[in-house]
Amino acid sequence: MGDRRTAFAARREAMGYTQETFAAELMVESCTVSRWERGEVAPQPFRRPRIAKALGVTLHELGTLLEQAPASARYAATVAVVPPDLAEADDMNRRDLLRLFSATGAMLALPSAAGDATRAAAAASGGALDAAAAEEFVKHLWRVYGLASNKSQVLPLVRTQLDVLTDALRQSQAPAIRQRLCQLAADLFQLAGEIYFDGDRYTDAAHCYTLAADASKEAGAPDLWACALTRHAFIAVYERKFADAAPLLELAASLASRGDADLSTRHWVAAVQAETFAGLGDLDACQRALDTAAEVQHLTGQVHNGGWLRFDGSRLAEERGTCYVTLGRLDLAEAALADALTGPLTTRRKAGVLTDLAMIGVHRADPDQVITYAEAVLATARQTGSGVVARKLRGLQPHLAPLLADQNIQRLDAEIADLVSGHAA
Repeated sequence: MGDRRTAFAARREAMGYTQETFAAELMVESCTVSRWERGEVAPQPFRRPRIAKALGVTLHELGTLLEQAPASARYAATVAVVPPDLAEADDMNRRDLLRLFSATGAMLALPSAAGDATRAAAAASGGALDAAAAEEFVKHLWRVYGLASNKSQVLPLVRTQLDVLTDALRQSQAPAIRQRLCQLAADLFQLAGEIYFDGDRYTDAAHCYTLAADASKEAGAPDLWACALTRHAFIAVYERKFADAAPLLELAASLASRGDADLSTRHWVAAVQAETFAGLGDLDACQRALDTAAEVQHLTGQVHNGGWLRFDGSRLAEERGTCYVTLGRLDLAEAALADALTGPLTTRRKAGVLTDLAMIGVHRADPDQVITYAEAVLATARQTGSGVVARKLRGLQPHLAPLLADQNIQRLDAEIADLVSGHAA
């Protein structure tokens, strides 16, 4: 048994990787990463350039991290090359991604310059097979994203894959291959946007969704394009800028009508439109949109892909509840939200339902109901560190003002303020 490679493991953690996500980045088994870190084996030379790139170090610095040195020397190596905290590593990932966004966006804006001979050569060289492998890896990234407790851990993987796609887009490609690469870029931009949205970085998320829409348009993929626009519009909905969301969603609905009728794209667009109409105070339009969204239950087969499209109607009860709370129809809202709580909910979705129930307590001037539900959401926010959950509490906080004579509401207000300020820091 060799000495543990403490510095190597610390660098991996500082870059936001778990052993599992680091293994996925390098296309090895997680047990291989574990064996490297335990000092049982050393990475093969052919793997080291990719490892160094993932860790953001030179090959020489990687060699230092892998040295089987005494603890004091390993500690010195850690101090020398590991960022002082995860926030610095996260900011490094963000800067790299923004640089890649600019580069990839520029590649998407350039028409393919491949002549017939170059196109034939690209097809013969297995470019389609490379695109297929990349597509499978992007699907894997969505699965990793869904399982990760800290969504920002997936950013290094997205960054690396965008690097690969940008390099491919720089080269002359057959039209069909270029179209597939644009689809993959749109897929990755939507995933990056989801990560930034979860981290409360709405400007970065909006930039991602804009690039996703551009790439989808270039790929001629209306469903993918509609989903990118819907995600972009949802930022405005989340910030209660409903008038800004409406035209984006109208365009998304038009695109979805040209897409695959077996997919749930148009129904998801309608669900977000319902929330927008609720914010605009239009009950009739909201109800019509909710009815359109509910038609997803009549579709058969695989109605979504689990990545950029995940709408299957399972959230309709909570979405109805949110709309009715916004419209002030508390009787309808409470029934819908109670129905939502009986179904399987993720932690974040449950937090959203509980926040809406707390809001009903505010409307009813019922401090006990507010405290019961809001404290459960606070516990979730502290446990997960989710920007989405923190944002829901931030939206609830201003409505507590009429109830601040109650000491428990004062305490709740202070705890939400502490959480929100800590999240912003």
